[in-house]
Amino acid sequence: MNSRVIVVGAGPVGLMLAGELRLGGADVVVYDKLAAPSGESRALGFTKRVAELLDQRGLLDRLGELRWGRGGHFGGVPVDLGMLDESHHGVLGLPQSRTEEVLAGRLSELGVPVHRGCAAVDLTQDADGVTVVLDGPQGRLEERARYVVGCDGPNGAVRAAAGIPAPGWAATRGMYMADVTGVELRQRPTGERIPGGHMILSVSLGDGYYRVLVHDKSLKPPASSDDVTFKDVADAWQRMTGESIHHGSARWTAAFDNAAGLAADYRRGRVLLAGDAAHATPPLAGWGLSTGIQDAANLGWKLAAVATGRAPQRLLDTYHSERHPLGEQLLRNTHAASMLYLTGQDIDPLRAVLGELMTHKDTATHFAGMVSGLTVRYDMGPGGHPLLGLRMPPARELHLPGGARTRVGDLLRPGRGVFIDTTAPAGHAARVEAGWAGRVDVVTGTWAAPGGDGAGPAPHAVLIRPDGYIAWAAPEPGDLEAALDRWFGAARVTATA
Repeated sequence: MNSRVIVVGAGPVGLMLAGELRLGGADVVVYDKLAAPSGESRALGFTKRVAELLDQRGLLDRLGELRWGRGGHFGGVPVDLGMLDESHHGVLGLPQSRTEEVLAGRLSELGVPVHRGCAAVDLTQDADGVTVVLDGPQGRLEERARYVVGCDGPNGAVRAAAGIPAPGWAATRGMYMADVTGVELRQRPTGERIPGGHMILSVSLGDGYYRVLVHDKSLKPPASSDDVTFKDVADAWQRMTGESIHHGSARWTAAFDNAAGLAADYRRGRVLLAGDAAHATPPLAGWGLSTGIQDAANLGWKLAAVATGRAPQRLLDTYHSERHPLGEQLLRNTHAASMLYLTGQDIDPLRAVLGELMTHKDTATHFAGMVSGLTVRYDMGPGGHPLLGLRMPPARELHLPGGARTRVGDLLRPGRGVFIDTTAPAGHAARVEAGWAGRVDVVTGTWAAPGGDGAGPAPHAVLIRPDGYIAWAAPEPGDLEAALDRWFGAARVTATA
């Protein structure tokens, strides 16, 4: 086979996934139908959890100076993030094109080829692999791989060819988006409702550009962004606001509708889905992008381990079981937030009640956690530690023997599992090294005092997956060897104390 894994789609999710696969030792190649990056930036930032995932791979600093959100909201209902035990603030105002640029640079460093102008049109799979049919600059070709991952959006070829349905709801309205220059606009960063169930958004991007978004209830769902001109956007903006932006210009325009769908299966045999190919939603606060990046972080190390023979196929089943419920949550939250945003005065009493609830810390923590991704908890099996299944904050620090100090995020940079043992003598560490060397890095030391990461006291010993989630923790009961076997494959030798 020419490659072990083919990734179809070179958007942020496909680029992130390909990097994770290569970091895990898999051969990977990326194909994308566009001859060059579009330059469009439909998402302007990402959630706190995505920021942590990028930090764990040394990518966050590459994005340049970041602007962190000051407040939070759910469907326009404010959430006071300042009352929470840890920061849930996401990154705002960062063009998606910049995120893609950094992720593409990482692939170049890792030696992952990205073939542009090659559109996947069909695929077939058998017991040994998948054959993908592509239309490229040199005509039609076939590429063979062990696995294929569709990151090619809701209308991509991979999900359709695999026969995976994506039930949801049909479009009922259209919307316009554009990056406009040559105008001066009032900031409306969280959107502004217009009577009649409409909404507009405007936010400064710097360099004289504004992002504008128009939800016009009278707009028919668009057939294609190619059919939308800047005049269409400016006309809709003037209808909603009375302001003319016709004297400006746009570097790009796009049209969307509010259709949504969730793939019934994130994995069917040797075909897997991530990002919009798995969960298509209308654009809202970068939630779809952020969920897709988390898909990639969850899938990449698992698929790499299976493709290279370090772990059994059953590990891939946990991708669907862990991420599909979060896709369901995404569609539900998007629908609920859209209703809050776009329904008229009839639901003002509901907005008021929800606003009152948001003044309570527990409620605010729940909603903020859903949006930020910080409260995601995966089922890790037996074990009673309160942190089991949650992410280990990458900013948590550890004192190493000899006086050095490191962060959990730095320990996760290589993309392997990490076992941290702060007990003396380090009996657990010896067992991990004996059976899982090369798959799990063993680190001994003592925890620094927690510094506002909200995770509470650190475990005496902890097994952290490559995506940063806690798979086993002491001193609560739980079988360490069983956890290692489940997530990292069988021991190379019989593990002994």
